[in-house]
Amino acid sequence: MKLSLKVVCIIGFCLLSLGLIGCGRKPNKTTKVTVAGEATTRVEPDTATLTIAVVTQSGQALTAQQENARKSKAVADAVKAVAASSEVKTSDYMLQPQYDYRDNKLPKIIGYTARNSVIVTMTDLQGVGAVIDAASQAGANSIGNISFALKQTSPARGQSLAEATQQAMNKANSIAQALGGRISRVVEANEASTVSQRNQAIYDSNAGLSMTRGAASALAETPVESGPLDIKSNVQLIVEIEG
Repeated sequence: MKLSLKVVCIIGFCLLSLGLIGCGRKPNKTTKVTVAGEATTRVEPDTATLTIAVVTQSGQALTAQQENARKSKAVADAVKAVAASSEVKTSDYMLQPQYDYRDNKLPKIIGYTARNSVIVTMTDLQGVGAVIDAASQAGANSIGNISFALKQTSPARGQSLAEATQQAMNKANSIAQALGGRISRVVEANEASTVSQRNQAIYDSNAGLSMTRGAASALAETPVESGPLDIKSNVQLIVEIEG
């Protein structure tokens, strides 16, 4: 089927017009910039962890081990009695000989030391002092490494991250306006968060451990105060600005 000369001319004119329009259109210029945002949110912790250990010594390995096992069970039961929702898990167990290196002779075994350490994780921060007291009265003779933390699912983490991201985007918008353009897309995003404690709780594990159980139970509960946590979030964005 042959096209008429008139139709061919119309088609040719349209194609020529589209070509001219395409040639006259200037391509958009894009620029990539990197911006960063930082935000710090202060919040109270929601989790406490502490290490409780029972150390026993004896001239016989079996005696040291059995005495340690008895006291360790008593300590675990005492902790669970005052903090039923706490998590108690073994972090370290050791049974090793003690040597006498005197008189420049070959080392001689003079006894054995058994150590059973557990990590207690609890969400009732008001009960940390009670756990320390109960563990001490049950036979624990090494308590420390008390720290306070924040759960990964805490809304405070999201808040800090959102504020840092908004700060970075505000910087990107300011740059785009100064260049006479607009942000077309975010090419890449990177983030990092850290949690630090301003006032670390301190507990002297040697205080009061030589007292009898009756005397210890008559004392006031060991005060342990948790300090606020600082959640610091850093966000880095690579954005594309179209001008």
